[in-house]
Amino acid sequence: MLASKFFGLVSAILSCGALVSAAPSNTTHSADPEIITAAAPSPPYFVVYGDAWDGTTGPPTVDQIKGFNVYNMAFLLLAGAWDKAFEWSSLTDSQRSTIKSQYAAAGIKLVVSVFGSTDIPTTTGSDPVQLANSLAAWVKQYSLDGIDVDYEDFAAFNGGTAEAWLITFTKQLRNQLPSGQYIITHARQYLLLSASSHIPNDTMRIAVAPWFSPNVWPGGGYLRVNREVGNLIDWYNVQFYNQGASEYTDCNNLLTSSSSAWPQSSVFQIAASGVPMSKIVIGKPAGTGDATNGMISTTTLADCLRQGKANGWSVG
Repeated sequence: MLASKFFGLVSAILSCGALVSAAPSNTTHSADPEIITAAAPSPPYFVVYGDAWDGTTGPPTVDQIKGFNVYNMAFLLLAGAWDKAFEWSSLTDSQRSTIKSQYAAAGIKLVVSVFGSTDIPTTTGSDPVQLANSLAAWVKQYSLDGIDVDYEDFAAFNGGTAEAWLITFTKQLRNQLPSGQYIITHARQYLLLSASSHIPNDTMRIAVAPWFSPNVWPGGGYLRVNREVGNLIDWYNVQFYNQGASEYTDCNNLLTSSSSAWPQSSVFQIAASGVPMSKIVIGKPAGTGDATNGMISTTTLADCLRQGKANGWSVG
């Protein structure tokens, strides 16, 4: 089943497994005739990522992802479109138009996710303005609702150069993809991939919530990104897992008080550091096989969400 595995309540990977065995697409297609009027959906955001080949070319039917309101196709890379993004580009204009109409009628936004752990755009010297122009043009060409920036260039982040690159990149993305018409989100995910994948498993342990910890990162971390371009980002798909066996595993350290290992990185602490609570989306693995750690029971998670909502959080 396509929807047999989900990561997280909202920040999710759909149907993990072997990736599409296809070369990056360099084929030119004409843009769909449909005019996009895609403001971000109203919260709560329920976001699912599709990556693996599942026997269906393109995104799943709306019935298969009922309950979600954003579907992110992974990945559009520096080398071109791969996986679900490649599948989308391989459809005809008519096929894409039909699927977009079905998704729109169901209230589901269709977005492409870029980079993932395959690309390290800052380290490899990609010009952020030129790259933003190119990726935005792809979004428009294939009539999508927006773009999800899955930035995982750890060398740049640890070296203090990632933030300035992301700020310039995000400004140019929003310049090309106006607010109210297109969605721009930032996220990083943890993928469980088979040995046949072109992405090595040992590069996949992604630290996201900790990137919001203050006074830790030499370039200012995501708090700096948020200060400078947060108004251009619709929301953050924040990963609250794979940061340690006891990290973000109960309502207190998920919502209120994170551990000393990743200080001030719980939901309300991130908000207290200046990130609008309306933009903090909680990502959690759906099953024990979907992440190394950070799994909590559905009962506990539901209780955490109730507590969060009672204290002013209801983002997704």
